[in-house]
Amino acid sequence: MIQCKDCEMFELRPDGGRLFRCDPFSTIKEPECLAKWQLMRIEMLIGTFHSMSAWQEKLAPVQDKILKYVKRELEDLDETERWKLPDDEDPDDPNPPYPV
Repeated sequence: MIQCKDCEMFELRPDGGRLFRCDPFSTIKEPECLAKWQLMRIEMLIGTFHSMSAWQEKLAPVQDKILKYVKRELEDLDETERWKLPDDEDPDDPNPPYPV
């Protein structure tokens, strides 16, 4: 099995980073190369997921406040519309005594 460091598609950057010029559709040399490429992509997806989770944790308190505010506003709207219904009428009644 060829090691990535020995492949011409691999490049070591001056800052120590690794650059893979592999293309799974055209430049894969061995089946193991495809497995390594898939592992690198999965690691990238996991890193992206972790960063999104961190952002979600930061935004969660703000989202909670917004949802509470919206809920309170909707309840206030319901309260202001309540005068239109008679007191003895059930708003959930499927057969009201007269059309609303």
